[in-house]
Amino acid sequence: MDPDAEVDVELFDMVRLYKSGRVERLAGTDVDVPAGVDPDTGVTSKDKVIDPDDGVSARLFLPDISRFAGAKLPVLVYYHGGGFCIDSPFSPRYTGFLNSLTAQARVVAVSVYYRLAPEHPLPAAYHDSLAALRWVASHADGGSGKEEWLSQHGDFGRLFVAGDSAGANIAHQVAMSAGLGRGVRIKGVALIHPYFWGVEPVGSETRDKEMREKSERLWRLVCPETTGADDARINPLADAAVPLRGLACERVVVEVAGEDMLRERGRAYYEKLKESGWSGEAELAEAEGEAHVYHLENPASEKAKALMERLVTFLNRD
Repeated sequence: MDPDAEVDVELFDMVRLYKSGRVERLAGTDVDVPAGVDPDTGVTSKDKVIDPDDGVSARLFLPDISRFAGAKLPVLVYYHGGGFCIDSPFSPRYTGFLNSLTAQARVVAVSVYYRLAPEHPLPAAYHDSLAALRWVASHADGGSGKEEWLSQHGDFGRLFVAGDSAGANIAHQVAMSAGLGRGVRIKGVALIHPYFWGVEPVGSETRDKEMREKSERLWRLVCPETTGADDARINPLADAAVPLRGLACERVVVEVAGEDMLRERGRAYYEKLKESGWSGEAELAEAEGEAHVYHLENPASEKAKALMERLVTFLNRD
């Protein structure tokens, strides 16, 4: 059989890998939405290359600043989901979500494009995401950054990171990394349906052996150097040497969905964070009866609107 036609592995209707090494993405491949002015929200977006060598870029979002009389706005760095292997900030659903969040929360948002696995296995996405965050921080207090939307309109005393699914995993990882420079510190981290896992089930998490093995295969596909599902990068509760009390921010919100396979991991993370000796403020919100990233699949639903309202409050609270 032709190795370019023979499937080696297919996981979660996201990615198919052929024996030849060819990768086929089964989702998250919608035609990119051009940057520009969104007529529904008045938000303007543009694309920016951050590191041409590694292909790191971002879509920046700016609300209608004529309404804010020169006020400095919170800065939000957002990491998209997709199991580290699909989607992008330029897709219709992420552009739509960031347009809405930018308008309602009145923030300057930076939605990061990081390299995708399996062509670029982890830690590439972590490296790219931290590099993008440091690039954003370089605009603080007269720094070297040259992006006017950030230097002129950003309040770096209110810097937030957020993400959904794999993007929430990334948001946790960058918040555990020190060294943004210029005295910049992350104020808050929003984790939406975070992609964490582990060898042993927690709470009411599935005990189905096939499902758990499939989850670990996906993790090994995107991170082939891993030691397994208790690697601290996928299970931040497993590594006592990297305690959660080192999370470098003032407050955290963890969003979980009642029908999400990852729900118990988000709950456990929240509980462990509170017990860790971390000095910040943590909150947990659950949408009963909803599935993973429901807010992207059905943004007009009442529960998606409620999630948006919680994020807006989180980003604007003193």
